[in-house]
Amino acid sequence: MKKYIVTTTINKPTLATLKFCKIAKEKDWVFVIVGDTKTPHDLYEQLETEGQGHVVYLSPEQQEKMYPELSETIGWKSIQRRNIGFVFVYDQGADIIATVDDDNIPYDSWGDDIFVGQEIEFDLYEHNIYNVFDPISPTNYNDLWHRGYPIEYVPHKNNIEYKGKSNRKVLIQADFWDGDPDIDALCRLSKKPIVKFNEFKPFGSNQISPFNSQNTFLAREVIPYYAVLPHAGRMDDIWGGYIVQHYFPNSVVYNKATVYQDRNVQDLITNLQNEIIGYRGTLNLINDLKNYYNHLPESTKNFWDIYRKQF
Repeated sequence: MKKYIVTTTINKPTLATLKFCKIAKEKDWVFVIVGDTKTPHDLYEQLETEGQGHVVYLSPEQQEKMYPELSETIGWKSIQRRNIGFVFVYDQGADIIATVDDDNIPYDSWGDDIFVGQEIEFDLYEHNIYNVFDPISPTNYNDLWHRGYPIEYVPHKNNIEYKGKSNRKVLIQADFWDGDPDIDALCRLSKKPIVKFNEFKPFGSNQISPFNSQNTFLAREVIPYYAVLPHAGRMDDIWGGYIVQHYFPNSVVYNKATVYQDRNVQDLITNLQNEIIGYRGTLNLINDLKNYYNHLPESTKNFWDIYRKQF
């Protein structure tokens, strides 16, 4: 089983980055760090040397040499450079790909309970009114909502019903995050939560649901149909997650928190501006998912065409 962790960063190595380097060596992963123009390259080249085959740093020069067309359509100073990491590890024969952020500090237990590729028993929930399930609704913080959940549905999002145990082959496992959770800017501006989720067993829904790219495990087979979409604001990973569920319905489970997010400093008003595309378009995308391509910005369509050709 070939296991890879993928991230991108412009920062000097964070505590999360250093811990993932340690996990990679101790738990037999390969940690792939995709550089950008502002990344301190020498520090990551040093980590690669110290990683003894368990840490790989992809410099901008390497990226342009290996994937020139893809690199150009993504552009620089972009967290969506992570897609180059996805293509790279796919080419390396990855069976499981973990996509993580450099401000999500992994607990010592990170990666111990991976269900990807297995058929497991899980707790099944469904929304009683809508066709979209918010994964935060069954938790002890159900006053919050996941980034990318349709804003029109938030007032009644907790109208869910527990349907009992069910079985599922897991292709996507989205682990939760303590600390500063992945909620949208409206929710963060109004509540400013710091959370500690109660532990729970894997759960999911037969309805579509949002997941992110900050602490998520993906099966090899979904990678050609999943991307962190450039030119789509802060719906980059969310819309990518909805699209992959079009191809692989009923394949997602949510698992207990395995990281603590010490969120990088961000301008919440700028985040809000970058989420407007979701407030306006997410529900339309979900309700016409078979025609998802028609709902993407033109520059995102161009990226998607080039990305899909890599496979």
